Amino acid sequence: MKNKLVIILISSLLTLISPSYVNSLPIESNVPGGIVIIPIQTENKPKAFFYNKKVMVIGERNNWKAIIGIPLKIETGEHRLKVINNGTESNYLFEVLNKNYESQYLTIKNKRKVNPNKKDMQRITKERALISKAKNSWREIDDVPLKFVKPTKGPFSSSFGLRRFFNNQPRNPHSGLDIAAPEGTPIMAPAAGIVINTGNYFFNGKTVFLDHGQGLITMYCHLNEINIQEGEYADVGTLLGTVGSTGRVTGAHLHWSVFLNNTTVEPLLFLNTK
Repeated sequence: MKNKLVIILISSLLTLISPSYVNSLPIESNVPGGIVIIPIQTENKPKAFFYNKKVMVIGERNNWKAIIGIPLKIETGEHRLKVINNGTESNYLFEVLNKNYESQYLTIKNKRKVNPNKKDMQRITKERALISKAKNSWREIDDVPLKFVKPTKGPFSSSFGLRRFFNNQPRNPHSGLDIAAPEGTPIMAPAAGIVINTGNYFFNGKTVFLDHGQGLITMYCHLNEINIQEGEYADVGTLLGTVGSTGRVTGAHLHWSVFLNNTTVEPLLFLNTK
């Protein structure tokens, strides 16, 4: 009964968020690959966890908001956010609805990019550790940028969440949003952040990771050139690199991923459409 009461409170509290605050938040979408925003009324800033992963909390006294990234492979139905405040644990329940993502079939000429050999797998295993470390980065700041500008010019091509088949073989869903652009097109930082990783990876090609704070990480893949170094601060519009076709690709484009609590989410939910 207590958990049900929390759900009612969440619904009513959403109406108390000021319009200016709403404009600074990402779009809420309670589906796999989406974002759920939970209002929390506590005096002090609470800590929040979703399946043991630390969750972003922003706001001010008695008006906090937990911004939760929802995994693509999560089961639909009721889920809970664990909130700890002054040693007291509370559970906030919310529902994840179903979303059917379309399928995409791609032909990759370099068959090793679909079925890597033993030497490739040794490289991939090492790279996964570096990529995982970047996705797990946590920088505790209060002013997290939650509205992005488009990182490069060009039309959106492959959308987020597609059920992918490479050479008719099923693979993980598409973990980002592709922007088609000619090789050499500049790629700019969509929001302020710190460069936490750059590299040339087997699948992702030349890649840059930006840490925007509190587990909000963005990734830029398949670059032709990288124009920024690890540890550098990037403001909105800072040149990160240029569009290319490195890694596993069918042509030049930018693959843009957004991670929240180490979960890949729909980049369009953060895009400033003004």
